[in-house]
Amino acid sequence: MAHDDFAVEPVRGLEKQLPPGERMLWQGAPKVWALATQAMVVHWVIGYFAVLAVWRGYALWTSMSAEAGIAAALWYVILGALAGGIILGIAWVLARTTVYTITTSRVVMRIGAALTVSLTLPLKHIASADLGLRPDGTGSIHLKLRGDDRLSYLVLWPHVRPWHAREPEPTLRCIPEAEKVAGILAEAAQAEVGAVIGDIHAKPA
Repeated sequence: MAHDDFAVEPVRGLEKQLPPGERMLWQGAPKVWALATQAMVVHWVIGYFAVLAVWRGYALWTSMSAEAGIAAALWYVILGALAGGIILGIAWVLARTTVYTITTSRVVMRIGAALTVSLTLPLKHIASADLGLRPDGTGSIHLKLRGDDRLSYLVLWPHVRPWHAREPEPTLRCIPEAEKVAGILAEAAQAEVGAVIGDIHAKPA
């Protein structure tokens, strides 16, 4: 029997049915590998253990024996593979439990694995948006909010702009066809509140 962890949602990713006159324009989620590499730097973790494997393996090879060097290198390779596997598993869970939604009047982010949070951002509360685009077409849309309200960086992570802890910016992170989604968001903002966001300019992520 198939089970839906979010069967209580009347609409996937939303806590309530859309009110009359509001339409869903786009819905998506992070790509697992992009989330693992961009938000959790899995490639750097694996690379770190690879360097340790070569360094320790060579050191023991020259100072003791080939067998000792190979054993040491293999141990670090196993640790690196284990660490990489754990990070990929976390990225998979986060991607599976995340739903980003853009409607004609708001952006909704259903995020969180152990503790699910639904964050609703009316378009009129979004001051600007930046698109960080990758060569493969994936990217992140960072949303800068109006007003003095501040969201928790830790609650939002990894759905937040990196290195902006003082003024956290909710982010549609590591989504496919990011430039197309940015266009949808810009058009929705122009139609809803007169170009509150305007054109979203792409730049390298």
